[in-house]
Amino acid sequence: MDDQYLNVIMGIIMNAGNAKGLAHEALEAAKQNDFEKANQLMAESNQSLAEAHNVQSEMLIKEAQGEHTEMNLYMVHAQDHLMTAITYQDLVKELITLYKKNAQ
Repeated sequence: MDDQYLNVIMGIIMNAGNAKGLAHEALEAAKQNDFEKANQLMAESNQSLAEAHNVQSEMLIKEAQGEHTEMNLYMVHAQDHLMTAITYQDLVKELITLYKKNAQ
């Protein structure tokens, strides 16, 4: 496995993990009715998720151009982190909306 491939994998894992962690912090802020902080943290979470997605998109573009990407357990793990972060972020958005409605 070359360094570039490892950087792609780690880029996805690290950014997806950051996105999930920031979304969790946003949920905790919403529980305390601090919706300004929750919104700020979700914006940061969105940025991290976009970075993870950009890394993945670059890989997909290369694949479409004929540059095959090796699939191994590391890449599967990275993709799992990304999909989990996306799903968790979607759930947190809905929960924040419910906390806002409850606070009103």
